[in-house]
Amino acid sequence: MKGRIIIFTFLTAILGWSATAQKSFRVGYVDMEYILQNVPQYQQASSQLDAKVQEWRKEVEEKKRQIDGMKAQLDNERALLTKELIQEREEEINYQEEQALDYQQKRFGPNGDYMIQKKQLIRPIQDQVFTAVQEISENRNLDMVFDRTANNGMIYADKEYDISDQVLRSINRAANRRQIESPEEREALEEEEGRTVEQDEKIAEEQQEVQEKRNEREALIAERQRQRDSIKIAKQKELEARRARIIEERQRRIDSIRAIRQQKDSINDN
Repeated sequence: MKGRIIIFTFLTAILGWSATAQKSFRVGYVDMEYILQNVPQYQQASSQLDAKVQEWRKEVEEKKRQIDGMKAQLDNERALLTKELIQEREEEINYQEEQALDYQQKRFGPNGDYMIQKKQLIRPIQDQVFTAVQEISENRNLDMVFDRTANNGMIYADKEYDISDQVLRSINRAANRRQIESPEEREALEEEEGRTVEQDEKIAEEQQEVQEKRNEREALIAERQRQRDSIKIAKQKELEARRARIIEERQRRIDSIRAIRQQKDSINDN
């Protein structure tokens, strides 16, 4: 609440100064969570950190299970132990609990490994965002840029002032520059960087339409192939059934002839 009051007071002062100076005050904002979710390098590193966190949590749970086991064993054996042994066991349990708590704080405390590595993970992206925001602010003559996800009391913001996609675009372009290996790739990148956000959106829409048409053609081809396969399977089953009937009929004739011969042989023997 205090942070919101400070922001509100600050904005009120700024807007008052703007009105007095007869100057339009231009503000933009970014959605840091949205940006992080769409930066591949961050997602890869975040997945690795999540894997470490799972290991740490398992270790914490294992320590807790061991302590619970020690407590349960003491309760079961308490009647058989001397006062000195009970005290010794309790001291050991207390020590193990302190060690487990220290380990949990080391991993997940305010200054623990998770917070340290999380900050190290975000810092390079924040630096890239800051650089991109500076460039975009200069190009669009923005006076201030806020982070919508920060605790600043921003409960509504018009999409018109959201520059998150432009920041992402700038970050991705910087990453592409580092991966360039040929003059052709450099030329293609320069052409891409010369486009506006609106042009990029139009190209993305056209590419989506092309992809949708391609998907429709592939689906139609797959359906036709399915129908052909279905007809082929039906004919194959019909052929196998006919063949089975012929074999069955042939076997009946053979059995019939064999039965007649056996009957004749039986008569001749008599």
